[in-house]
Amino acid sequence: MDHQHILKYIRQVFGSTEFIPLHAPYFGGNEKKYVLDTIDSTFVSSVGAFVNRFEEMMCEITGARFAVATVNGTTALQMALLAAGTQRGDEVITQTLSFVATANAIAHAGATPVFVDVDRDTLGMSPSALATFLREHVHINAQGQPVNKGTGKRIAACVPMHTFGLPCKIDEIAAICEEFHIPLVEDAAESLGSYYKGKHTGTTGLLAAFSFNGNKTVTCGGGGAIVTDDEKLAKKLKHLTTTAKVPHPWEFVHDETGFNFRMPNLNAAMACAQLEQLPRFLQNKRDLADKYASFFEGSPIQFVKEPANAIANYWLNVILMPDGHEKDKFLETSNGSGVMTRPAWRLNHKLPMYANCQTGDLTNSIWLEERIVNIPSSFRPDLQ
Repeated sequence: MDHQHILKYIRQVFGSTEFIPLHAPYFGGNEKKYVLDTIDSTFVSSVGAFVNRFEEMMCEITGARFAVATVNGTTALQMALLAAGTQRGDEVITQTLSFVATANAIAHAGATPVFVDVDRDTLGMSPSALATFLREHVHINAQGQPVNKGTGKRIAACVPMHTFGLPCKIDEIAAICEEFHIPLVEDAAESLGSYYKGKHTGTTGLLAAFSFNGNKTVTCGGGGAIVTDDEKLAKKLKHLTTTAKVPHPWEFVHDETGFNFRMPNLNAAMACAQLEQLPRFLQNKRDLADKYASFFEGSPIQFVKEPANAIANYWLNVILMPDGHEKDKFLETSNGSGVMTRPAWRLNHKLPMYANCQTGDLTNSIWLEERIVNIPSSFRPDLQ
C-alpha cells in the first residue's frame, strides 16, 4: 500500500492538513472547574477531596475493591511490587516488549527483571513462553518459594503488561503463576477501559498499576493508581505512599521508611474530570479503530485488532508493516509529512542497563519490534 495513500486517509479521518499528533489529550469536561475548585479550597497537595474521589472512581470503573492514588504509573508499579513482597536481590519476570518504566519499576523495587516473550495476537506476555521458562529454569524450594535454578534468586513476582491497551491472556498467566507460587502484578498502565473475558484489566492479579500520563486515554498530566481487592495491602500502600506518617493531630511520627508518592489534589481534580468522560473517549477511539481496520483490510499492512475474548481501549492503534525496511520508510515519510507515528519501544533486554538480564526465547518480540508502528490515535471531538 502506498505510504502517501495511508497519510491521506489519516488526514481525512482527522479532518486536518496541519500537524497530527500521535495522541493528544482532550479537555472538554470539568477539568478547569475542578482545578479552580481545588485552588479555591487551598488543598492542592496530597490531601483533598478529589484524591479520595479519584480513588472511588477507579474502583467504580475497574471493579476493584480498593484504589490508591500515586504520582505516576512507575511509582504505582514499584509500590505494587513492594506490597507483593518483592525484596532487594529478587527477580521479577516480565516481558521485553514494554515501555522501559516496567523494567525500571522492578529495578526501583530492588529486583532484577527476567524477560520472556509475547504473543503476536495480544502483543502481551505469552502464557506458553512464561510456562516454558518456569518449567526449564525455576524450582520450588523447601520453603515453597520459586527459585531460579541458575542464579539461586527468588522469583518475587510476574508482571505482564497489557500492551497499547490490548489485554493479554491474563487468566492463563494467572493459572501458571499460581502453579509456581508467584504473585501476579499487572502493568495495566495503558489499558484503562480494557476488558478480558468480562473483567477489567488489572483485576485478575494481586495488584495492578495504572498510568495517567499526558499521553494516556485519561490524563491528569502525571498520575498513577494501584488497584487491589486486598484491604490489608491497600491500607499498607496508602500508608507507605504518604511517607508512612502515623496519624496525629499535630506531631510528625513515621513508623517505617516511606515514600512521598501520593497524588496531589490538583492532579486528582483533573483526573476526576477526565474519568467522567471515559465512556465517550472509549467509544470515540473504538470508532477510529474500526475505520482503520476497514481501511487496512486486505492490504499487506496488518491492523492489530483486539484479541479474542477481549475488549480493548485502543489507546494507541497499531499496524504491522511487512518488514523492518518498510517500517523505517513509513516512519520517515509520515513524520516528515507532519503525521506523527512511532515504532515500538526498543526491546528492554537490548537497553544497556538490562543487557545482562536473563531472557527466554524472544522470537515474537523481535519479530514485532521490526514491524510495529503506532499511528495517530487521539480523541476526535468533532465526532459525535
